[in-house]
Amino acid sequence: HVQLVESGGDSVQAGGSLRLSCKVSGDEFGRLSMAWFRQVPGKEREGVAGIDRYGVTKYADFVKGRFTISQDPGEKILYLQMDSLKPEDTASYTCAAGFSMLVRWLLVANEYTSWGQGTQVTVS
Repeated sequence: HVQLVESGGDSVQAGGSLRLSCKVSGDEFGRLSMAWFRQVPGKEREGVAGIDRYGVTKYADFVKGRFTISQDPGEKILYLQMDSLKPEDTASYTCAAGFSMLVRWLLVANEYTSWGQGTQVTVS
């Protein structure tokens, strides 16, 4: 059973940076595809960045060149480095994990079976 715990959310000024972390429990890390999603109250959840078990990444167009997804297999941590933050990046960010996923599906929420609780990012 995969459990996910996010951290790193904060309030920052526009143009600033944050790094989110998602600690993964269990023995499945090497088999997982993982992603970051975000949601604003009243709006649909949207995929931000994903990475498959081989390290292939996929980004939403609205974060390309600003956000970087990475992972530390030894520590079982998924990261999201967020640079050049904009007020429209304000949201609750959640990490997700799943198995056997094609790259084209990395930002599709229904492909994921495990979810964290979320961490709030506020950009002003």
